[in-house]
Amino acid sequence: MTRRDFLHTLARLLGLIALPVAAQATPAPRRLIQQCHLAGFQHHDGEELWHYLTVGDSLQLVREANNPHDAHAIRIDWNGRQLGYIPQAQNETTARLIDQGRWLEARIGGLKKDGNPWRRVAIEVWLAG
Repeated sequence: MTRRDFLHTLARLLGLIALPVAAQATPAPRRLIQQCHLAGFQHHDGEELWHYLTVGDSLQLVREANNPHDAHAIRIDWNGRQLGYIPQAQNETTARLIDQGRWLEARIGGLKKDGNPWRRVAIEVWLAG
């Protein structure tokens, strides 16, 4: 890819250049497949990042197949910082989908200032297609 092509693609992704109507893709339908609260919030960067988090923020699902405590572990990151995990009792199906290469999207579904750190961050996991 040439530098010019890269800059043009970047400008389109940032919405600075509109795609021709014929080239605009129809968004793939998404299905909500999981809603849960974040596990381990108090043990990672969650408290430090609390005031920056907003409902709707994109989250990264990071599969940890070699996690010594949970073979289906899925770490939840926000902007490259670890917030916690999908709870062990609820992660097997989502882990299998990731292992199959399925496209999943995760978002913050709710935030609640609660004394119980397990109730502070609700997440949603969506499956495309």
